Amino acid sequence: MKEARRYPWSARTEWDLTETPWAQQLARLRAAGAQLYDLTASNPTRCGFTYDAASILAPLSDQVSDPGALYYDPDPRGLRVAREAVCRYYQDHGAPVEPEQIFLTTGTSEAYSFLFRLLCDPEDEVLTGQPGYPLFDFLARLDDVGLIPYELFYDHGWHLDLEALRRRVTPRTRAIMLVNPNNPTGHFTGRAEREAIEALCREHGLALIVDEVFLDYGLNQRGASFATGSHTVPTFVLSGLSKVAGLPQMKAAWIACFGAAEAMERLEVISDTFLSLSAPIQWAIPGWLSQRATLQEQIKERLKANLVSLDAVLLRQNLVTRLAVEAGWYAVLRVPGVQPEEKMALDLLLERGVVVHSGGFFGFSGQGWLVVSLLTSLEEFRKGIEVICEQFNGH
Repeated sequence: MKEARRYPWSARTEWDLTETPWAQQLARLRAAGAQLYDLTASNPTRCGFTYDAASILAPLSDQVSDPGALYYDPDPRGLRVAREAVCRYYQDHGAPVEPEQIFLTTGTSEAYSFLFRLLCDPEDEVLTGQPGYPLFDFLARLDDVGLIPYELFYDHGWHLDLEALRRRVTPRTRAIMLVNPNNPTGHFTGRAEREAIEALCREHGLALIVDEVFLDYGLNQRGASFATGSHTVPTFVLSGLSKVAGLPQMKAAWIACFGAAEAMERLEVISDTFLSLSAPIQWAIPGWLSQRATLQEQIKERLKANLVSLDAVLLRQNLVTRLAVEAGWYAVLRVPGVQPEEKMALDLLLERGVVVHSGGFFGFSGQGWLVVSLLTSLEEFRKGIEVICEQFNGH
């Protein structure tokens, strides 16, 4: 009998899509309407913040009386008025950036894809820090790029093991990728580490990709953008409205390019091939960026209040601690590693109704890590942390 012809699905999409027991049970409980303490919240539009709909939609509705978006004259880098607004954002961070250095994209995911295509041939490699965000694995695989982890370690704060990073470099390495501040550890990359990474890039002819979507959310200090200072290696800084303005639904982001004239020429062709960002959104970017402080202040107030609440609860017991966090939307908990983290998260869900991420989700090594979102509403967050502490303290 003739064998049936296999459908031509690509190897790059051969993921194991089997849900974990935790994901299966979470879906079941949510479908049943169970009361849960969700400490995984990452979408600010679902966290109870006040969005001024009229002000936010005004940059779109204003286009009715001044319909510039109807007369489409595409620029591969994006409308200049929008790129100028991004430059003003960087000026607020002390970085002199020119509109010609900015490329607009529909999100940082697309920005990563553009850069992977710019820098890598199939099976080339990009180094990325662990712990880190798991979405990167999917993005790299879709562009046939190997994502090679280099470990970050914690010792009264997070640090880069430069020698471990150096050992990861191979003839196929094309770039080093980092998140500043990191997600989920919440630490900024310091000046000395930046200089060491740039020196390694110069030594091996590598580019530097820096994701700064959480840059504005320093808790007690303000970190430095990689858009500042001199750039002795090709450097690509990513950010976007999802975090900067708390508007993930508007789907607008950018790449700021430094020290790479030829790269910008090539990137312009990539961007021109897709022209994916709609004109109305581009026209609205200046208005949304000018309003960013309103929502940022709400978010930062929530982050700081939840961190204070977390510390107050942790002081009342001994077995659960937290790691230092400088910025971002997450806190990392250290809990007794008496069982695999996935089992811990599942027990918290089924026995206590608390939704948390295991450290393994973000690539933490070893056992005893849980990651909680500081975006969660104040009362829900406090109660969820209390229940976690009760679980591990035997109450």
